[in-house]
Amino acid sequence: MKAGEFNGFSPDTRFFLFNLVMMNSREWFEEHREEYRECLLHPLQDLVRSLAETMLSIDPELDVAPVTGRTISRIYRDTRFSRDKSIFRGSMWITFKRPRKDWQDTPGFFFEINPVTYRYGMGFYRAQKSTMDRFRETIAKKPQEFLKTVAFMEDREGFRLEGDKYKRTLDPAQPPAIQDWYQRKSFYIACHREADDRLFSRGILDDLASGFQAAAPLYHYLWKVCRG
Repeated sequence: MKAGEFNGFSPDTRFFLFNLVMMNSREWFEEHREEYRECLLHPLQDLVRSLAETMLSIDPELDVAPVTGRTISRIYRDTRFSRDKSIFRGSMWITFKRPRKDWQDTPGFFFEINPVTYRYGMGFYRAQKSTMDRFRETIAKKPQEFLKTVAFMEDREGFRLEGDKYKRTLDPAQPPAIQDWYQRKSFYIACHREADDRLFSRGILDDLASGFQAAAPLYHYLWKVCRG
């Protein structure tokens, strides 16, 4: 496979991730490092390259460099502040975001694969309360404008709103159509799928490109909120 020519993941990708979760040792990983490169790293790099033009058409400021630690997740877990001391991740992902220190509080696009499923979408990793307060204020002022922005979710099968909610109702006066958004502490939209044939072909590339383009109006809406 030429660099940049993405033709789908290998079925071996799922088996590698499954074995990595089961073994989860440096010794095992070193013995299978080349398998990691062939099954995961290289396909993810090619996927980033193949999506670069689409992503830059959405936002020229997005980072599209196929580099681990930037658009591609690291295989090693950061266990410093976690009770789970497993060395390796059970999933890998790519993200397209602007290169900022406060990236967790800004919108971005993502694709993630694990041994059984995959998902893709757009939103915040962990929006700050101040950002979500501005979001609530913005959609409350012009609810119809916001509903028009997210209308694509009704037309596209699979995308759903996710993220933790406040248990108490923040404002009962808000219309039902925006109440689910209004209650979120942070949020993202995602499409979840069981591993299927599209994952092992260029079909997943087409799905990501069309899905990200469909979500672009909401992405730009969120950036306006972030700017205040």
